[in-house]
Amino acid sequence: PPAEPLTELRQAGGVRTIVLNNPRRRNALSLPMLQSLRRDLLHDVKSRELRVIVIAAEGPVFCSGHDLKELSSEDDVKHHSQVFELCAEVMTLIQKLPVPVIAKVNGLATAAGCQLVASCDIAVASEKSQFATPGVNIGLFCSTPAVALGRSLPRKVALEMLFTGEPLSAQEALMHGLVSKVVPEDKLEEETMKISQKICESSKSVLALGKATFYRQITQDLDTAYKMTTKVMIDNLTLRDGQEGIEAFVQKRKPVWSH
Repeated sequence: PPAEPLTELRQAGGVRTIVLNNPRRRNALSLPMLQSLRRDLLHDVKSRELRVIVIAAEGPVFCSGHDLKELSSEDDVKHHSQVFELCAEVMTLIQKLPVPVIAKVNGLATAAGCQLVASCDIAVASEKSQFATPGVNIGLFCSTPAVALGRSLPRKVALEMLFTGEPLSAQEALMHGLVSKVVPEDKLEEETMKISQKICESSKSVLALGKATFYRQITQDLDTAYKMTTKVMIDNLTLRDGQEGIEAFVQKRKPVWSH
């Protein structure tokens, strides 16, 4: 029989769900898996119908990180470069997309899998989920996962994870800011859809502007960030949906977004 696709894409009501679909390989981010994930993330991304993306996974492991078989000495440096460069591209792409991206985590997320969770805009996890960067234990320090981890967690928490390889529980991940919400496993789908549907109630163009601005300002000093965001607020008012939202509020009616 033909091989199962490495990722599955389904979309309804403005919500696109991308499912990592290689549980036998612990949903490892092999080069083909990364290519498939990138393709699904970019598919018709400017469509007015697309409002939010959810990344989920089949099986007990959300994502185990890179496929170590691809990183053996049998493969040359060129292949290793392809893997790491595409992984970095996918992680940065998530934050450049014009719609919010939610990680729906039910299980273990390690190394580049943990990086994937940290790179998403929002992460909802089941109580049984765990997060780790155990590369140090096999002699491959999680340097690229550390980029996303160090921007999501307090430095000392991130470094303890990176130096020891020990996992964070879902509650610890919540406490330190790696995930947004922790729920019982049987409530994970419901809670993820609740957040997704709330996002779908807003203007796509306003959210796209807001998301891009958030990631620009977060790396700037305070004065520069306020100058830039002040201009963006003024630009936001010139959007059709910016005016529609204010008019609807004043007139005490529901806004009709043009997106």
